[in-house]
This record gives sequence, structure tokens and C-alpha cells, in this order.
Amino acid sequence: MIEMRRIKHCRECGSAVAYRMPDDDNRERAVCPACTTIHYENPINVVGTVPVWGEQVLLCKRAIEPRHGFWTLPAGFMELGETVADGAIRETVEEAGAKIELQELFTVMSVVRVGQVHLFYRARMTDTSLDPGPETLEARLFHEHEVPWDEIAFRTVRETLQHYFACRKAGQYTLHCSSIG
Repeated sequence: MIEMRRIKHCRECGSAVAYRMPDDDNRERAVCPACTTIHYENPINVVGTVPVWGEQVLLCKRAIEPRHGFWTLPAGFMELGETVADGAIRETVEEAGAKIELQELFTVMSVVRVGQVHLFYRARMTDTSLDPGPETLEARLFHEHEVPWDEIAFRTVRETLQHYFACRKAGQYTLHCSSIG
């Protein structure tokens, strides 16, 4: 198991926390020695889409780190108060300015080493107009043979695209779940 200790101070009283195993628990947690609040650390959800127009997929060139200048699917951190689907749509609009109809959940990937879960939906673009936001240098459509595979920002994006093109060739889209170290 990978150790991820991010909490330094109690969110309730501000005291420095100590990592220890609380009674009736099975792992160390950030525990406040002053007020005894137990702070739980859980994976962060990254949500996005595989937007498609005909035979083309939409990719965004990143204007931010990590992986500035590399291509990705429109995706980002899920916000409190939104569903996974709402977050995927919001990220697609924010990063690419694309209008989409959300389809089924397509990939779920646990990225254990960074404490994230990446969830991508298939999406059908309703038109080709794009209006990239400040996190995107460029948004454009690619046929499979045009995808800049050596410039894909993240392994989860590469694997999602590979699954998409394989499913398209097979004529059947299924949910893909995996873990990445």
C-alpha cells in the first residue's frame, strides 16, 4: 500500500495532526491530539469525456502543468455538489467549449500512486464549434491515424483512447475498468 500523508493540521482546531491507527480501524489516519478529530483521506475523482464527431475524437492541448503542451481528453477534478456525469460535461465545456450529448460510462481507472480515480464517458458532439478555455492551448478533432500518440499527456487518456478505437472497430462499446500502479 502506498503511503499518502497530506494532512498536516486539523481542519477543526488547527493543531498539528499525528498519524496513528484509531481504535477499531485498520490503517493509520491523521488524528488530532488536541480535539481527537479523525481526518480521512480518500481518492480524488477525475472526470471527463471521449467526445466524438463522426470518425473523429476531440483532444485538448494542455496549457497547464502537469504535462503542459501535451494532448488529453477533456477532463478534470470533480467538484463538490455535482454528479460524476455533471462534472464530465462541465470539464468538456470548460476545456474545449464543446457541446455534447453524454453517453455511457466508458472507463474507470484507479491511479493508486496518486490517489485518484479517472472516469471517462463516451460523448457525442452535437456540432463542431469549439471554444477552448484558459487551461487549453488548442482543441481539435483527430481521426485515429492522426492521434499524436507520443504526445498524449496521461496513461489513463492513452488507455481510454485505445479502448475506444478497439471498441469502435468491434462495433460494441463496453465498460473498461483497470488499475494503474
